[in-house]
Amino acid sequence: MELNKFVFNPKEGVDNPAMVHVEDSVRVASPLPRVCVLKREDGEHFGFHLRVERGRPGHVIRQVELLGVAGRSGLRDGDHLLEVNELFVDDMEHMEVVRRILVSGSQLFLLVLGSEEYEQAMAQGWNLREVARAQRGDAWRPPRLCHITKDPVTGLGIIILPVKGEKGKFTISPASGGPAEKAGVRKGDRLVWINGAMASEFLHSAIIKMVKKCSDHMTVLVIDSESEKSYVRRGMPIVPVLADPQNMALRPRRLRLAQGHSGYGFLLRQEKIIAGRPVHMLREVDAGSPAEAAGIKDGELLLEVNGESTDSLGHEDVVSKIRQSGKHVTLTTMTVHGQDLYTQLGLSPLLFCEDLFSGNEQHESPAPQDQSPAALRLPAPSAESQEELRDEPSPRLCLLQRGSVGFGFHLDCSQQKPGTIINQVAAGGPAESSGLLQGDVVVEVNGQNVEEECMEDVILLMKKEGHSLSLLVIDKPGYEWMKKNARPITAETVVKTSEVKEHGSPLSTQQMH
Repeated sequence: MELNKFVFNPKEGVDNPAMVHVEDSVRVASPLPRVCVLKREDGEHFGFHLRVERGRPGHVIRQVELLGVAGRSGLRDGDHLLEVNELFVDDMEHMEVVRRILVSGSQLFLLVLGSEEYEQAMAQGWNLREVARAQRGDAWRPPRLCHITKDPVTGLGIIILPVKGEKGKFTISPASGGPAEKAGVRKGDRLVWINGAMASEFLHSAIIKMVKKCSDHMTVLVIDSESEKSYVRRGMPIVPVLADPQNMALRPRRLRLAQGHSGYGFLLRQEKIIAGRPVHMLREVDAGSPAEAAGIKDGELLLEVNGESTDSLGHEDVVSKIRQSGKHVTLTTMTVHGQDLYTQLGLSPLLFCEDLFSGNEQHESPAPQDQSPAALRLPAPSAESQEELRDEPSPRLCLLQRGSVGFGFHLDCSQQKPGTIINQVAAGGPAESSGLLQGDVVVEVNGQNVEEECMEDVILLMKKEGHSLSLLVIDKPGYEWMKKNARPITAETVVKTSEVKEHGSPLSTQQMH
């Protein structure tokens, strides 16, 4: 048998069938994530828990109610969460993922991988972000939520036509340089949703009437035709919760503030707006204050404190939440006009927050002035003593009594050891008085070791004891040093350390009465 001479063609490269065959035989197929669409009725829960577990990366689905919303959607116990409403969350902080689920309203779209598939993907080094995107296809782009402001001369600047042969579908095209084009509408876009209603529910004549009756603005959800095919293929509805809101006006803003010497520099009032509903309103923003530096304006609404909604909280509760934050707080604010717009559209504004952080967190506010009972100016932090330097790290036993605003600290978690840490310590609260410090690792709760427990179980354990709490903690560098040198971290080591101290009990064992 005569063998053909091999000739290398630089345009085609080297084609070695044997190599291709071997490569294909060992190639592992890409993991296949599942889309779970959850839709709940008023008063109904989604029916699952989201956890971060020791020794397991990512966010894990647990306690799925089989006959509930989650169970019916195909969600399974042990699934790992990759996306929430088509936003990749595998590498996101746990509490932020929880927040995004809570603000989703009645409809939630989750992309998940089964437990074994997730572990295999991690072991084989798959890029999970790319895996998530691949299931949507290369041509996919998210739908766009566009707020069009009517021009007094040219109007909205849009043409809406029915799609031939496809009942309930419409195309929308903008006039060149008109309001719709400036708002992000593109030629040939499909019109999905208009002013709070699905376009498919209307005849073309009814939509034209809506456009003509429009007073000064209109909000539409649009998508390009190729991306629309991706949603049809996956059996997913196209709804505002999945939208890119970059072209939406009046979006809420998440602002991070650091206390100055005289506080944050604003008043918080509970007021009633035209509809009669009480709201939390930011007033009297001081010149040169952290609030002004962050961009807060007088008359803005306060929607969240540290990612927690204020909607169901009273005035004193909101003030307590801010005080418990310690030296830094994250506030979500928006204008009353913006709130009215989202209410008319039937959307939660919290779905579309802009994250804006103050570039200068060291501004000082003027000295606080007299305040009325209805408005409380946040106090400045008290002077703090410096932590004693030690040659060798030692754990601290902190004994807390619940105060009027709780124990005065927040927890956070890490996917690596150590798992549960003190995130924030409120100035002047029981936690600070007991010697608890931000960044401390929680080793024991009321004598029970929690190093291997997830944050949710640690919180439950803390709640069991009511008004008293005993925490064995150590700073993170100290924790790592103790583990590296195989030193035990127990309450007994605290006692032995305090016995050799020259000046009595350490600060960390002081009890707040």
